[in-house]
Amino acid sequence: MRLPSTRAMRDSLTVRAPRRVPLLQVTKSAIAIVAAWLIAGWLVQGPPPIFAAIAALLVVQPSINQSFTRAVERSVGVIVGVVIAALLGLVFGSQPWVALLSAGVALVVAWAARISPGATNQIAISALLVLALGTATPNYALDRVLETLIGAAIGIVVNAVLVPPVLVPSAREKVEVLGRELAEALERLAAALETPQTPASLEGLLLEARLLRPVRDAAATAITDATDSLALNPRSGRHRNDLVGMRDLLERFSPVVTQTIGMTRAVYDGYEATIADEPAVRAIAEQLHRAAHDVRLAFAVDAGPERLVEEEPALTRPLQIQTPSTAHWVLVGSLLMDLHRVHETLRDAAD
Repeated sequence: MRLPSTRAMRDSLTVRAPRRVPLLQVTKSAIAIVAAWLIAGWLVQGPPPIFAAIAALLVVQPSINQSFTRAVERSVGVIVGVVIAALLGLVFGSQPWVALLSAGVALVVAWAARISPGATNQIAISALLVLALGTATPNYALDRVLETLIGAAIGIVVNAVLVPPVLVPSAREKVEVLGRELAEALERLAAALETPQTPASLEGLLLEARLLRPVRDAAATAITDATDSLALNPRSGRHRNDLVGMRDLLERFSPVVTQTIGMTRAVYDGYEATIADEPAVRAIAEQLHRAAHDVRLAFAVDAGPERLVEEEPALTRPLQIQTPSTAHWVLVGSLLMDLHRVHETLRDAAD
């Protein structure tokens, strides 16, 4: 059995994230913690309002919708955990082992009720803390519930009032990247049909085409995040139409990504040095150039080569060619089928 390398283990143990959390979110989290501490401490007399500060910290999320979901999870978890701890405390008293028992019972109850992982952890933590820290304090359990509700509410308010996040611009950027990469993949495929290729260049052509999938997936994820950022967001009105357009664009051109990869694979598998001399192949290459232009036009990205600067779609009708030579008819037929599907998509996008 092959053991993992030292470098792989080191990479898996890293505590650094690939990118920083936005400074605005860090600032809002700090404001929410301070506000929750001060307000909960003023409203609920007793020990320091740790539950309120923790709730505010956890509730401030990248979107208001996520903040609301986390607030519900946190509140439900605390309430259920406190109830479990209070019942066990009444039955068994304040023995140290009761705190451990409460954590185990909380996990079993959460499992039986199919509660989400976030709320499950909160139930166990709340039950443990209530019995470990609050047995000597009157009304400790009820106060902790009130603290949590106050902190969660403050986290939602801070996240909604202080520049609520809108991730539509980020989604638009990812969609534009997809359009640009898709057009360039079509251009590369056209160039491969026009000029002689080496085995290494064909490998690179196929690899670059396959990279369209993660680009498409990144655009889909960005649109999902943007949709989530608009839920319950007072700034959502002027962004919803843009998001609908981007979603429609992605759905329409996702098949073109698959067809482009398929055409590239067909060229990789069936390439011969004489293919550039086939009139049908040269005609297909010209159609691919035109398709790349129309993709850029549909995604509203740069117009591309100087010879394709017209503002109207260039791929106006399906390609009509004569029967190709027997040496290349399988490849030509495969390319024509996918090119026809690309044409249909581009025609629908132009309508």
